[in-house]
Amino acid sequence: MFARLTAIRLASAVVLGTLAHQAAQAQQEATDSRQGPGDADAIENNGQDFTRPENLFQLRYVYRTAPGSGSEPGTIRTVTTDSVILRADLKFDLPSQWTLALRGDLPLVAKDPIAPDNPTGMYLYGLGDADVQAALIRQLDSRWAAGAGVRIVAPTGAEDLTSGKWQALPLVGARYTLPELSDGSYVEGIVRYDVSFAGVASARNISNLQLAPMLNVALPNQWFVTFYPNPDIRINYGDPITGQTGRLFLPLDLMVGRSLTKDATVSLELGVPLIRDYPVYDFKSIARLNIKF
Repeated sequence: MFARLTAIRLASAVVLGTLAHQAAQAQQEATDSRQGPGDADAIENNGQDFTRPENLFQLRYVYRTAPGSGSEPGTIRTVTTDSVILRADLKFDLPSQWTLALRGDLPLVAKDPIAPDNPTGMYLYGLGDADVQAALIRQLDSRWAAGAGVRIVAPTGAEDLTSGKWQALPLVGARYTLPELSDGSYVEGIVRYDVSFAGVASARNISNLQLAPMLNVALPNQWFVTFYPNPDIRINYGDPITGQTGRLFLPLDLMVGRSLTKDATVSLELGVPLIRDYPVYDFKSIARLNIKF
């Protein structure tokens, strides 16, 4: 089992690396004509900025560990989740500096929970819960932009890989550029609320506030570092989860990446909890490959 899981992780890493290399080679000739070595636009938007959507395809590999129910009532064990997520983003420019941004995620999941139909905690493989998102964003001036939208998560996942609930996540975000720090740097705040509705009546009700106080710093040679690239700070108001002792989850969340060309970006994100009264995860890593089109 361990060998098979290790093979899956290595294969995912190889796929990401191979695609990144091929994308860089395929686009280099076109990029050279429009991008100099010091062109800050190459790293101005790495795909994480909510207020500056791009037409892009993203391949994402997520490794996460979190507390889960043990084989004996009242016991806790570590549950590991490996996900390969296919994402597509589309943007439509509207009059008066408005933009309509659309997004869809399709996750493929491997997970080892203990459940009535999986008492030994074997790895289960299948489709996870897919989601779609729509947002309206406006460029207010040369520095400020803001927007609002909603994400809908459908319980499309296989048994024991799904939340069993439909979820709505209304969100708002605002960004302020920081050219004094470096070209391409910005600070951005995202607030999102995750609430469940409909679905399986016996499934856990979801209700939590999610925050991302993002700081993106553009570095030389098309590198960048982003603090809190995801709204991983959580305050839970819904049903408790395994191992919960309070409401707050506060992690240290950091992403480092590089623009290979103007249209191809790779990054690695790591997250570890600082306060885990509401234990969203014990450890998280995300490898991304973004291809703009």
